[in-house]
Amino acid sequence: QDGVLPTGSSGADRGSPTTTEGNDMSFPDFASLRFRDPGTDFSLDLSRMGFTRAQLDSMKEAFVPVFTAMRELESGAIANPTENRQVGHYWLRAPKLAPDPVLRQEIQDTLDSVLDFAAKVHDGRVASHTGEPFSNLLLIGIGGSALGPQFLASALAPGKSALRPWFFDNTDPEGMADVLREIGDALPQTLILVVSKSGGTKETRNGMLVARDAVEARGLDFTRQTAAVTGIGSQLYQLARQEEWLATLPMWDWVGGRTSLFSAVGMLPSALQGHEVAALRAGAAAMDRHTREELLSENLAALLAASWHLATDGVGNKDMVVLPYRDRLLMFSRYLQQLVMESLGKEHDLDGKVVHQGLAVYGNKGSTDQHAYVQQLRGGVNNFFVTFIRVLEDGNAAEVEVEWRHDPADFLHGFLLGTRAALSEKGRRNLTITMPRLEAFELGALIALFERAVGFYATLVHINAYDQPGVEAGKLAADEVLGLRQQILQTLGNKPMDLSQLIAALDPDQDPEAAYLVLEHLAANGGRTGVHHEDGSWWID
Repeated sequence: QDGVLPTGSSGADRGSPTTTEGNDMSFPDFASLRFRDPGTDFSLDLSRMGFTRAQLDSMKEAFVPVFTAMRELESGAIANPTENRQVGHYWLRAPKLAPDPVLRQEIQDTLDSVLDFAAKVHDGRVASHTGEPFSNLLLIGIGGSALGPQFLASALAPGKSALRPWFFDNTDPEGMADVLREIGDALPQTLILVVSKSGGTKETRNGMLVARDAVEARGLDFTRQTAAVTGIGSQLYQLARQEEWLATLPMWDWVGGRTSLFSAVGMLPSALQGHEVAALRAGAAAMDRHTREELLSENLAALLAASWHLATDGVGNKDMVVLPYRDRLLMFSRYLQQLVMESLGKEHDLDGKVVHQGLAVYGNKGSTDQHAYVQQLRGGVNNFFVTFIRVLEDGNAAEVEVEWRHDPADFLHGFLLGTRAALSEKGRRNLTITMPRLEAFELGALIALFERAVGFYATLVHINAYDQPGVEAGKLAADEVLGLRQQILQTLGNKPMDLSQLIAALDPDQDPEAAYLVLEHLAANGGRTGVHHEDGSWWID
């Protein structure tokens, strides 16, 4: 690539495309909107996004305060004014950037504890009840406390002495039962890791109790095979310390769940699986260094944010479809859904004005997508832009010649370029991120690229990327429903009551619709709840 294609602003005078429709784009057009970071060997092709190089360059002034805001965030400014806290996930891969020596030491000490605990598990100094080495890892968490570790588990091959990962990432009893059934007789050799920043998340608490019940049903001591990652002083922290769990590692209020991957939340399960934690952190740190460049045309994350703004008119009126052409990146779209949508989906801007900002994300993988929804992408409603993820090196799989001098990887790359061309032919906007290989360093860089782009874009559209009031609202509403359920169970007796009688007996502010839906669920599970329903009336045994 070097010496063939211009990179960054060097292609500015090579011409700019006026449209992405058809196949009439010239090579200079392509080159003028293709950018590369030599440090990570990542490149970004914006030539099929429907805007010109001149339009992109016109955004330079808009990015001056954007770069300033990122610099201030990394220096320790209060970046989350609604919660009055710093936002420091970038310090996790470069502790020297933390604004005071205490934080720097805490970050380094936690990383040292992660690596030390993983080493003890791998060499048997921390072992199972039977004295055998742990062979499985059951991570219990939800949202950022599970999704990031799940993504890393699927994207990176396990290393030597690795623990096989399993997850409780919901409060669905059937899902948890399925996982326990799969683990089977290896449960005594399964290290359990409970992850909750607040320590009070109900889904995680429920999963912990289910796991405890399964372990104790075998006559084993739950505390002798369990560790925690949680906020210091939280309910979970106090429980783990009181019961003397195997380890308790900290989380901090300046790290949000969706950006916690480089804390103990992500690094401990990755280290236990034998992943190259140092390489992951190095890749993220390298992308961070690159994206501190305060020149739009030399900053891949800023260019990505600018392309989102131009493609969606700065109001999120197009969805982002993520199509990675590698199986191991299948979960990347799910990971990005939380990172992007929880960060950018906001009702108010920083001034309190109602703006309803957001950027919807969905995706699959190539070339599976070609046999699924690419038909609509090419011929249906044009309400999206596509992000292709292209990996140059094919990996270590055995080469099988399926046609003359073609193996399956050649077809995979061909399908990527073919889908890209087919969408461009119909004027469907798409960009391509090319990474040299899919290893720990590059995966860390890919994650950092999108973290930085989200931060840049949020500042560009004047919203707070680091709060999540909608999530908290959902939790409060769920608590109200559970309280209503408790009231209903206390009110019902063995004499049948119709809905109006029950509502009259409940607190006056209770919603009849919610009461009916709760009753419906209770009666459907009468064998467990004791609630029965017949002819419009309910009663309890």
